[in-house]
Amino acid sequence: MKTNPIFVVETETALLPFLLECFSGKSRNYVKGILKRGQIAVDGKPCTDYARVLRPGQRLEALLRIDPAQEAPRVPVLYEDADIIVIDKPAGMLSVSTDKESGNTAYRIVNDYVQARGGARVFIVHRLDRETSGVLLLAKSEPVKRKLQENWDDCAVQRGYTAVVEGNVQPPEGKITSWLKQTATLLVYSSGKKGDGKLAVTNYRTLQASDEYSLLEISLETGRKNQIRVHMKDMGHPVAGDKKYGAHTNPFGRLALHAGVLVVRHPASGEEMRFESPVPGTWKKLYS
Repeated sequence: MKTNPIFVVETETALLPFLLECFSGKSRNYVKGILKRGQIAVDGKPCTDYARVLRPGQRLEALLRIDPAQEAPRVPVLYEDADIIVIDKPAGMLSVSTDKESGNTAYRIVNDYVQARGGARVFIVHRLDRETSGVLLLAKSEPVKRKLQENWDDCAVQRGYTAVVEGNVQPPEGKITSWLKQTATLLVYSSGKKGDGKLAVTNYRTLQASDEYSLLEISLETGRKNQIRVHMKDMGHPVAGDKKYGAHTNPFGRLALHAGVLVVRHPASGEEMRFESPVPGTWKKLYS
């Protein structure tokens, strides 16, 4: 099988013009398409920024599908059948596109992977924040998506997270209950009035702790937007790396939140299925 083409930058230029020259036999739409889908890597890292300035000596690799039927997705697949596909989403990747980014998303990568093997499109059932890593489930048909989303609180039997938060959490375990609302700038917060907003319930347990950080095991009774991040802020122990919700430190260069366990009832069989992603190894080194 052919290898992906490599291009070396000789003079300073923008990414799109450079690619148009490299793929002179292809249309502009073709080149913009592979760039939008995150199929261009600059010095080993996928890039979708058309205007990125390239410097002499930089290496670009075009991640082309020479044999789509044999290509593995660029995210680990934990499970797949005719109805669902479950992946281990890396930190730094959007679950689904936004106005600012539409290429290098979990949805796009999994959708391309499924379609390359003759399947139809996939559908997002739930989301993880860009910087949250871990278990993400997608549906392989719209009826399955609707069935899961409309009954998500019943279908999602267990949603377990691991987080590194600032400070030594006391008490070491407990339950947080509040009603969440959202500002016009999309900042989620807990209302001071019972019943004012969406009910959110978070359970936590300390696994390891020091004066600076606590490693928490977290389980959700409800799945609200930014629920864990807001509740940790409310406790005075924001998630490490979460500047938006009050963190002062960033020991891992990312939001220290990981979706480690998802137990769901299968939409067709009703069987409870458990999917797991290991805690990032660097997190435990804070306590070694």
